[in-house]
Amino acid sequence: MTMKHDPLNLVICGVGGQGNLLLSRLVGRALTRKGYLVNIGETLGVAQRGGSVMSNVRISAKMLYGALIPEGEAHIILSLEPMETLRMLVNYGNPEVVTLTNFQPLFPVDVLSGKEEYPDCDALKQAITELSGSSWFLDATEMGMALGAPVVANVIMLGALIGINRLPLTKTDIEAEIKASFPQDRVELNLKALNLGIEAVNRLAKTS
Repeated sequence: MTMKHDPLNLVICGVGGQGNLLLSRLVGRALTRKGYLVNIGETLGVAQRGGSVMSNVRISAKMLYGALIPEGEAHIILSLEPMETLRMLVNYGNPEVVTLTNFQPLFPVDVLSGKEEYPDCDALKQAITELSGSSWFLDATEMGMALGAPVVANVIMLGALIGINRLPLTKTDIEAEIKASFPQDRVELNLKALNLGIEAVNRLAKTS
């Protein structure tokens, strides 16, 4: 496919331990193999404590752009946690941005200790929807649990990203990258996760 924007600005975000950085590397390597110029900038925060983790992925067929996406110029936000979706929308969103969210909250320490409150989930979903040009919500963590491995929620979300057809990547491209990147005993599980994400957005598209 031809990219609608060049550079195409993709934000991948979540909290520490969700596999955010793995996704940016899988996408980046797959795009590079196809001849695109990709620059990835990462903001780790206090990742080891469950803090925010963000990857800026800038994709071009023409030139290598700076690693950091300018404020308000994200084209796609893929998020592994809903509050992080909203946080990224505030800084990088615009009327046309597409968001994909794993709608499984991960409560920070201050919420668990009672010092702060996590936003109401319905209100959070409404805010994300209103701030997005289009929005997709998946229960990727629950889907991963059905596979016996909630850790693959990130690859399920990668499947969703491929399924909405906004990147110049195919399912075959990502399957090849998974086979090249994972130990042999983890390949089949991650291929199943990828397919689940693609199937999930296909179902959502039919019902929207």
